[in-house]
This record gives sequence, structure tokens and C-alpha cells, in this order.
Amino acid sequence: MGQDASMEPFGSAGGVFQYKIYLLLVVGACSGLKVVVPSHTVHGTRGQALYLPVHYGFHTPASDIQIIWLFERHHMMPQYLLGSVNKSVVPDLEYQHKFTMMPPNASLLINPLQFTDEGNYIVKVNIQGNGTLSASQKIQVTVDDPVTKPVVWIQPSSGAVEYVGNMTLTCLAEGGTRPVYQWLKNGRPVHISSTNSFSPQNNILHIAPVTKEDIGNYSCLVKNHVSQMESDIITPTIYYGPYGLRVNSDKGLKVGAVFTVDIGEAILFDCSADSYPPNTYSWIQRTDNATYLIKQGPRLEVASEKVAQKTTDYVCYAYNNVTGRQDETGFTVIITSVGLEKLAQKGKSLPPLASITGISLFLIISMCFLLLWKKYQPHKAIKQKLEGRPETEYRKARTFSGHEDALDDFGIYEFVAFPDASGVPRVPSRSVPASDGASGQDLHYTIYEVIHHIPAQQQDHLE
Repeated sequence: MGQDASMEPFGSAGGVFQYKIYLLLVVGACSGLKVVVPSHTVHGTRGQALYLPVHYGFHTPASDIQIIWLFERHHMMPQYLLGSVNKSVVPDLEYQHKFTMMPPNASLLINPLQFTDEGNYIVKVNIQGNGTLSASQKIQVTVDDPVTKPVVWIQPSSGAVEYVGNMTLTCLAEGGTRPVYQWLKNGRPVHISSTNSFSPQNNILHIAPVTKEDIGNYSCLVKNHVSQMESDIITPTIYYGPYGLRVNSDKGLKVGAVFTVDIGEAILFDCSADSYPPNTYSWIQRTDNATYLIKQGPRLEVASEKVAQKTTDYVCYAYNNVTGRQDETGFTVIITSVGLEKLAQKGKSLPPLASITGISLFLIISMCFLLLWKKYQPHKAIKQKLEGRPETEYRKARTFSGHEDALDDFGIYEFVAFPDASGVPRVPSRSVPASDGASGQDLHYTIYEVIHHIPAQQQDHLE
């Protein structure tokens, strides 16, 4: 194979060499040889390796395959980097440790990549067979440093009042080459509008004036060809409102701005509006063409039975002490007579209920006493004891002329009819001394003796 002119040392042929190089790049598109590169632009990171893949194919027998790489900077003539014939590589001595190629593979490895390596890389493939086939491709290489995470700050940091104040968001990434800034609001790009404007580099967003719609989560996205980083989310403070002032109630029938309430019901009204900071609320009552403040706060409780008039007008007043804006809404409360009937029915229903409860308790207690009385009858117990006790016990019964101790008289007293002589044997009674005021006559049994032993007899019966 004859030596190709493109393999001559740079500068030896002067302008003739440059002419041959450009002539070889133009020829060969329709010669049956095709050179393909995945991309005509490749972005590399400084300090890292960069691989430029190249593929080629041909349909004719080839005795020799020649590959040449050239480097072209902006507004400069191409420079020879390295070349090969079949598997023999001939590098430029200046770049022999920087560029690597393994023929017949035409791909090129650049390691490490520096800013000076940015430019156009030209690959040319020559096939020697029945003739010479040539084809070439150009790849543009860019070199960048990765961007660092940007930081965003807002002015004024204390916030701005809607329709009055302005706001400026600034984004800065300290590291990275050729950064491109993009503003995001709630994850979506922010576009220019009547209130939004950007700096030439797009790293400053100016909002004038601010509105409620500008509230959101803002972030700054910085990127270049080899990296991208997003800032932390920042939410500007915007003071607005009040908007949409309204009054709601937990009871009653609402028709427009009129609440119909039954008398006797306590109704709670709630006043609310969209505002930042939260509003201060005041409740005003209108009566006889006069108004007076009745309460402060978002809630008002009205006891309908304490309202003097059946129709009363109220006003909820909202005020934002930062924006200086205010709003008010009025409503009417109508007390209906249906509530009076309910109260009357409620008052009438209480005595029958109390009566039924009292009667029920009385019947239950009476039945309990009746059952106990039937089970423990005192006269039966006394009769059984008297018939079953021996005669000698009755002689031990004490006779008193009076009540020496009232505690001894405590017990259950009952007059009983004693059986005749056939039932219980008689025993002689003791004579009562005259000093005690007794007549001294004999009694079969004294009433006191019997009564005195009744509690003990009942105890014995229960045992």
C-alpha cells in the first residue's frame, strides 16, 4: 500500500497538507463506506475520561484500513492526534499519553479530559481494496465542571403585603461552569408574566407587586451539560385578606342570610375568612337602629330563649391588622313559635314522669315489706315460744313497778291473747310489794313480763 498523504508530519507539506485533509473529509459519502457516530455532540466532565464511539462498515474487500483522528479548535486549523494502518497506531508525540485507540476499532478515548480538550474531533476512515474508499464524521466535545447545590434567599425576608409590596428571589450556585438557572414553583417552571420578571442570567426572580396567587413553594434548579442541582424549598411570606367572609351555624335553618331557630335552642355561629395573618373578629348586634359590640372572637353563642325580640340582626366584622383590610357580613336570626310548643310539651311531660317514678318506687317498697312481714310474724313466734318453754322459765320473769331503765323497754310491743288453762298450765304469780303501788293480787302473767321478752324471743326464732 502506498503511503497516504494524510500520514505526513504536520507542517511538512504546509498548505498542500491542509488541502488534502479537507479533500478527504468531503469525499466518500457515496463510495460504499459508511462511518456512524451515536451523537455529534458529546459533553464531558473535567478530570474524567471521555469515550467517543465510532462505527464503520464497507462492502468491498479491503487490504488495508486506515483511521485518522484530527482535533479542531474554534477558528483554528485541524491538528493531527493519532492514526493507524490496520493494527499499527502512530500517535502524535505531543498527545501519545492522552489519546488511545485500538484498531480496527475507530473509537477514541480521551483521559483525562481538560478544558483545552474542548472542540471538534474529526475521524476519517480509508479502505484500500480495488480502490480507496473514504468517509468521515465530526464530533463536538464540551468540557464542564459539575454545578454545586444552589442557595436561594428572599428580600424582604419579613414578607410583603399583597398589592403593596414587592419581592425578589435570588439564586446562586458557587460551583459549576455554564450554569443555567430555572425557577420552580410547586415543582413547575415559573414563566414571565405581568408581575414576574427575570435577570439576564435568570438567577433572579422579581415579583412586583405580590399577590395571594404568588404564595407557594419556590426552588431554583441549576444545571449544565453534565449535572444539575436543585435548591432547598423556600416559601415567601405574603400577607393578604380577608377574603370570603362567611357565617355558619351548627343548628337552625339557613336561607340566604337568615337563620330560623326554634326558641329554647342554643345556636353557635362561626365566622371565618381566608386571611394571613388570621383576622380578628367582632360580633355586633343591631337593635332599634342602634349597634353595639357584644363579643370578640370567631364564635358567638346565642340562647334563643333569652333573646328579647323574635327577629334580631347580627354583623360579623373581620379585620387584618397587617394588611389593614376589613370585611363584614350581616345576618338575621328569627325565633319561631314552634319552640314555645316544644317547651310547653316538655314542661307538661315532667310531672307525669315524676309521678310514675314515685308510684313505682312505692309499690316496690310495699311489696318488700309485705314479703318480710309474712315471713317474720311476731305473734306466731311468741305463741310458739310460750307453748314450748318449760314452766320454770316463766317464774324467772322479773316484775317491775315502773320503768327503771328506758333502754330495757326498747323492743317490739304487741298485745297478744294468751291461751286458756287447757293450753298452758298456770303458775302462781308473785305478789307485788305495797311500796310499788300494786294491789298485791295474783295474776297469772303480767303483760310487762311477756312484752319484756319479745325481742329475745324473736332473736331465738331467727336463730
